[in-house]
Amino acid sequence: MEFFVESIEQTMNIGRQIGKLAKPGDIICLIGDLGTGKTHLTKGIAEGLDIHEHITSPTFNIVNEYDGRLKFYHFDVYRVNDPDEIAAIGFDEYIFSEGVSVIEWANYIEELIPDEHLTITIEKINNENENSRKITLKNFGERYNYIKEIKL
Repeated sequence: MEFFVESIEQTMNIGRQIGKLAKPGDIICLIGDLGTGKTHLTKGIAEGLDIHEHITSPTFNIVNEYDGRLKFYHFDVYRVNDPDEIAAIGFDEYIFSEGVSVIEWANYIEELIPDEHLTITIEKINNENENSRKITLKNFGERYNYIKEIKL
């Protein structure tokens, strides 16, 4: 499923819809270059989970935790050099819990990602609008069929 967005607000709106539809135990993997909007999408997901705290990328902590309709775990594995590093923080306990896990730069730890997950790829579109993006949602597992309900 693909969306072409022209603004940060549209990116966040897709995230909000995902957050509203998310279920306990969901694993959402974000892939995209620096500055493509992974954290904006994550902020939208948090809003959809009824989280009203300021969401920041956990670049130096690896994971930030938030309370909302469901527990929310926001990972940023950009600086992870070895998968053992993320295992040491109890990664499995987070992703196999009843919370929703969003993993920025998930492609860096693909060997740790369960087979059943949702992958969202964000790509910049080269045109005059610096906020133009292509957002691709791909579900791996029936539990993520809810993405069919998402509208731009």
